[in-house]
Amino acid sequence: MNFPPRFLDDIRARLPVSERAGRAVRLTRRGREHIGLCPFHSEKTPSFTVNDDKGFFHCFGCGAHGDVIGFAMRHEGLSFPEAVAALAGEAGLALPERTPEARAEERRRDGLREVLEFAAGWFGRALARADEPAGARWFADRGVDAAHIERFRLGYAPASGRALATVLAGEGVSEDLACEAGLLRRPRSGGGPARDFFRGRVVFPIGDAAGAVVGFGARSLDGAPPKYLNSPESAVFRKGQALYNLAGARRAAREAGTAVVAEGYMDVIALVRAGVDHAAAPLGTALTEDQLRALWRLAAEPVLCLDGDRAGRAAASRAALRALPLLAPGRSLSFVFLPRGEDPDSLLARAGAAALRASLAGPTPLVDVVWRDLTTGRNAATPERRAALRQAIDRRVGEIADARVRALYARTFRERFDRAFGAPRRVFGPGQTGDGARRGGWAAEEAAAPPDDGARRERLLLVTLLNHPALLPDLAEELAALEFRAEGMRKLQAELVDFAAAADAPSESALHDRLAASGALDYADRLRDPGGWSGRVTESFARPDAADAEALAGFRHLAERQRRAALAAELRAAEAGLGENMDKKALALLVRLRYQLDAADRAAAAADTGD
Repeated sequence: MNFPPRFLDDIRARLPVSERAGRAVRLTRRGREHIGLCPFHSEKTPSFTVNDDKGFFHCFGCGAHGDVIGFAMRHEGLSFPEAVAALAGEAGLALPERTPEARAEERRRDGLREVLEFAAGWFGRALARADEPAGARWFADRGVDAAHIERFRLGYAPASGRALATVLAGEGVSEDLACEAGLLRRPRSGGGPARDFFRGRVVFPIGDAAGAVVGFGARSLDGAPPKYLNSPESAVFRKGQALYNLAGARRAAREAGTAVVAEGYMDVIALVRAGVDHAAAPLGTALTEDQLRALWRLAAEPVLCLDGDRAGRAAASRAALRALPLLAPGRSLSFVFLPRGEDPDSLLARAGAAALRASLAGPTPLVDVVWRDLTTGRNAATPERRAALRQAIDRRVGEIADARVRALYARTFRERFDRAFGAPRRVFGPGQTGDGARRGGWAAEEAAAPPDDGARRERLLLVTLLNHPALLPDLAEELAALEFRAEGMRKLQAELVDFAAAADAPSESALHDRLAASGALDYADRLRDPGGWSGRVTESFARPDAADAEALAGFRHLAERQRRAALAAELRAAEAGLGENMDKKALALLVRLRYQLDAADRAAAAADTGD
């Protein structure tokens, strides 16, 4: 099957070779290249290099060479069409159909790209015309010099209603094609020739991932509405998929290890003028899922640069909500909030490039923005209100699709909730290791605690996973959602959840090393063989020699009991609160908790009887 060259270029532009090769071999950045052991032959000294800027890999040992498509073919044993199909799906591209209609559609797209490229050149020449100084004066007043005008291919659309239309007609461009490209617009009345779509505005060409012009943004010189105007959508331009300066930011983002997302065209230009070349922007709207995915192809954790006022924080909240379901290990967002009333363009003009670069230091992680949105302005003075907040937190965390990320968010927010609204907790301090615990630390205090049913159940939950670490990837989310009363158990819970998220194939030796490094190994050993606390493990499913399937069933049975106990405690708190605050919300909370507890009782009874 023959694929259009433009389609193959799109795949190469969207998928860096290092991203694909990095899944097969550990790569280390060295300057502008990545190096590693060759995946195509056995070697002890790295001779395999990847250069994303040039879009190829090369092995100096065996001579293997190619682009991202060639890597997929060679490493995964795929044919060319199979490799293209696999990579297209990963890049979010639909495979072109090579029917006569599809070939005609591709010719139409090529025609649109050609006329858009011609228009970009014409707008640029119009900006330089001595008899049309308004656009050049507007950019000069904002400090944009000739080098950046050339770099961003900035232009000007004369105020005359048919200046571009006349030129296009002279070049033999049909009115239908020019209208479809968004360069001309026919009168709404239906009579008369088409007029220029952009008039009396400075123009910002918008490129695709490969840098080809697919549309334009334009700004009125005096701020008259609409202040900004984008090309209408076409076969080559989708506003929700495009990012301003995407192609320009790609190389710089790889070198910087991050990407900065501003809110507008001039903000991106200001950042680049300040030396922040890895800057891009959506087209005047909130970030879409497609734009987030495009940004994550640039960097694992793009930084959103926003105004520090209410509108900027609202934009951060919208971006956080859009990003949560898409999070994955190593893929997130962070945020920088500029001084109130400032954007990158105004900050550069007022304080200079150094101040703008400094403002990007110390970004706020996504997890902090989500926590702020959930808790700011919330009154949690009563048990009912705290329960409602916990419910809101659980709902928000539940939006995260990736199980490992979801489990860690659940654990992080549970810890923050307990610190903010519960009793203060002691945590590991410097040098407080398992040996220190034997000398009278937290583990010794818990070892002296009475072995009630709850403590015994909590111990068994952890011992089951300590003895069967292979179950951790499947059970990490359930483990993170459980409540443990003892400080040491909460600490060990956190260690196990983190270990599950970091380990691809959890093993006893890897878990042993992790616990030893964190100082929790001694405590874990005491749980396995607690001596006089509550006796040795007698439940067969928790023993090291139990089958994983038996251990899994036993853990989930105990976890259900643990959740039921937590609901019962929450119900008791709600009943006490109802006595102090008899209102509809408190009563509704009580009814809901009772319903949930009844459901948990039925589930536990069914598990006991095997129904």
